[in-house]
Order: sequence, then structure tokens, then C-alpha cells
Amino acid sequence: MIKHYILSLNPTAKHDWDRCILRDPLTAKRPDIAKLIAEAVGADTGSYLVSVNIEVQVLEQAAVPHAEQLSLNIGEVSAPSQLREVA
Repeated sequence: MIKHYILSLNPTAKHDWDRCILRDPLTAKRPDIAKLIAEAVGADTGSYLVSVNIEVQVLEQAAVPHAEQLSLNIGEVSAPSQLREVA
């Protein structure tokens, strides 16, 4: 059984679970690896010793654009003008 997934790596992500994400390319859902193995074994109740061979082949790499950080110089920001009363 060959499955294709999109792997996203972000070592600087805020949370551990966002640093390495595996997703289905069509649904964007995270795969349940245990469920996939259970489907391959069959529906019979029991405990199984299984061997899982994961072969990874990079098909394409998409570059992630770097987010630009803008700095704000407080000295350049003018104070809001006073509202004039209309008589």
C-alpha cells in the first residue's frame, strides 16, 4: 500500500506538535497511522506483531517564503490631530 502525504517541517514553531506535520494532500487531515496499519492487517480481533516498512522519497519540495518583519520607529509616528469643534 503506497500513500502520499505532505510533510511540513518548522523547527521554530511555537508548539512542539506544529514542528513536524504530516497531512493528506487532498483532505489536509493528519493521518492515523495505527488505523492504516489496522486496515492492512484486517478486521479480526487480536494482537499482532507487525513489521512496518516506511520508505520516504521526496517527490517535490516547496520553498516557504520568509515572512518579512517590519520595524516601527515610534519617533516617526505622529500624534493624532486634535478634533476641532464645529460651531
